[in-house]
Amino acid sequence: MSVVSPVLKEAPVVERLRSRSMHLRSYVALTKPRIVELLLVTTLPTMFVARRGVPSVVLMVATLAGGALAAGGANAINMVVDRDIDRVMRRTRHRPLVTGEFTPTAALVFAMTLELVAFAELWFAVNLLSALLAMAATAFYVFVYTLWLKRTSTLNIVIGGAAGAVPVLVGWAAVTDRLGWAPVALSAVVFLWTPPHFWALAVRCREDYEAAHIPMLPVVAPFARTSRQILLYALALVGVTLVVIPVAHMGLLYTTAATVLGALLLGYALRLRRAETFAAAMALFRYSITYLTLLFVALAADVMVRFH
Repeated sequence: MSVVSPVLKEAPVVERLRSRSMHLRSYVALTKPRIVELLLVTTLPTMFVARRGVPSVVLMVATLAGGALAAGGANAINMVVDRDIDRVMRRTRHRPLVTGEFTPTAALVFAMTLELVAFAELWFAVNLLSALLAMAATAFYVFVYTLWLKRTSTLNIVIGGAAGAVPVLVGWAAVTDRLGWAPVALSAVVFLWTPPHFWALAVRCREDYEAAHIPMLPVVAPFARTSRQILLYALALVGVTLVVIPVAHMGLLYTTAATVLGALLLGYALRLRRAETFAAAMALFRYSITYLTLLFVALAADVMVRFH
């Protein structure tokens, strides 16, 4: 009578668990989680400013969950449309649709499911305005940026960046069920932040975008023009962060943070303008993420210090 080793019995189970884990990670990868995280970083502090204090935990969780689902669905649709580009570019060639882990149809069904769940969740758990704003952001990102501007215009990131500014409006609407000049000013911060952030990355990945025939500014313009545009947008961005002070009635903590963080951002932009090197571009790209995160954290901290 043969005896089967317990290790051999467990092997198929382990393999199935590993396969399911990898499949789950592939679904998560479709949503571009790093981009989703950055969007949520701007949503939550905005809710603190709108509330002038701490929103309810239930409202925060519901808003962030709905926003994450909507953004994830939009990113998955983007992957379906851009799978030919992703196959060419080195930094995207390992995405699930390129490697064949999903068919375009399966990915699209997954994306649309996320969008439907996001709309329903935001409508019933938050309010209709926030749900409509989230869907508008998805529509803009897919139809205006992905399907139109990305492959046809150097303004792709400039105009397309409007979609990334909408989560700020969603956060404000979730708390107040209306909009005003304060959320518009905060969304303008994200809107103006987007070109310097992505152009700095595009400088480093210029060959990838060129191979994929994507007319990012660094591909079609000399380095000098790109660095000049980055500096101009950085100046406009810092200016708008200061406009936020009176419009959103911010205090000393935010004012100090906006001034110091803005000065550093301009320093990185000036360094890129003078050096015109890949290293300077990547330094600006990395700092831009820290900049946006700390700026919005300062918004929430300012409110907490003054009202609690």
